[in-house]
Formats: sequence, structure tokens, C-alpha cells
Amino acid sequence: MLTVLVSNIKGGVGKTTISTHLAAAFATAGHRTILAEMDRQKSASGWLKRRSEKAAPIEGRDWTKQVGDVPDGPGRLVIDVPAAMKPKDVEDLVKLADLVVLPLLPGAFDEAATERYLKRLDELKSIRKNKVPVAIIGNRLRPRTKAADRLDQFLEGVGHQVVTRLRDSQLYPDLAAEGLALFDLTSKRALDIKADWVPLLSFIDKVA
Repeated sequence: MLTVLVSNIKGGVGKTTISTHLAAAFATAGHRTILAEMDRQKSASGWLKRRSEKAAPIEGRDWTKQVGDVPDGPGRLVIDVPAAMKPKDVEDLVKLADLVVLPLLPGAFDEAATERYLKRLDELKSIRKNKVPVAIIGNRLRPRTKAADRLDQFLEGVGHQVVTRLRDSQLYPDLAAEGLALFDLTSKRALDIKADWVPLLSFIDKVA
């Protein structure tokens, strides 16, 4: 089972939004999909509870107290990791992962925290030798703003592949309230925003 770790030491960068959207993308593509919740706020679990029975099925796992086992067989496991993880916990989780998806927002605080986290990841042999690739995601970007320009400059020097940049949209919180994601919709507006996700999904397919 392909295991995707969605992680950043900085809180509030959109990890749960990325996790739920990846899970929905995998499920709608026909994969057996499991969403593992590690954050004690249980935002991803709440999203699953709100999810309609008519939507593509996603299995939930509660890993808030103890990390579970990766199931055998084909499918996709998405792990929603909380902020401020201890170095040993990060190392143990990376051992489970086939790739790490790391979102960050524009802003000096987010960039500084992400830079520290990337240095920690680079100390791990599997990351350093690219056995577990890291996909950087610029999140909630508004084009033609100073913040977006600054983030682009930062991303050029991170030393890992910047896979895509996701634009800011009110659709994300609106869908979260219903337990849905862009991949559950077929509207023109959703299709337009889903285009931002194509490079990331293609990257994951190559890893798989």
C-alpha cells in the first residue's frame, strides 16, 4: 500500500486540507483509500464523519494515541501528521512512508519553520538518498502578491522538488464543511481549481 505522509513542523499550513483532498482523489480514482488521523484535534476524522455515503468511500484510522500498521495489499494510505512532532517520531513515520508531502504558506514564519524541518528531514538517510522523496507544495497562494513572489524565491532554494502551487479559494473551507473535496465535484469551477493538483497526483503516480 502506497503511504503518503503529509507533514510540516509548522501548524496551520493546510496539512489536513491536503490530506483530505489526496484521500478523495485516490478514492474517486478507484483505489482503496485509508486516511490515518494523528492530530488530536481530529479535523480529518470530523471531515470523514461529515462525508456523504454517496461519495467515494474512504476508511478512517485513529492514530492519535498510537501509530498503527500499514495494511497489506494495494491501495493508498494518507497520514495526516500534527505539527511540532518530536524528531524520533518524525523518523519513525518517515520509515513507513513512500513519500512526504510538505505544504507551506507564504510568510516569513512559515518559511523559517519549514526550512528547519527540511534540515531535520535531510538528516534522515532515506530522505538524503531520495529513497523517500519530498514533494513541496506552495499552498493558498494569491497570484501577483508580494507574499507569493517571496514564497517563489524561497522555494527556489529549498533543495527539494516544488511539485505544485495551490491557489487560495473559498471552495476549500466550503467543501470541508460538507466532508467533500474538489475531486467529488464536476463543476467547471472545481475542474479549474483541480488543475492545480494534477502535478502532485502525477508525481505520486510515478512514485507508486
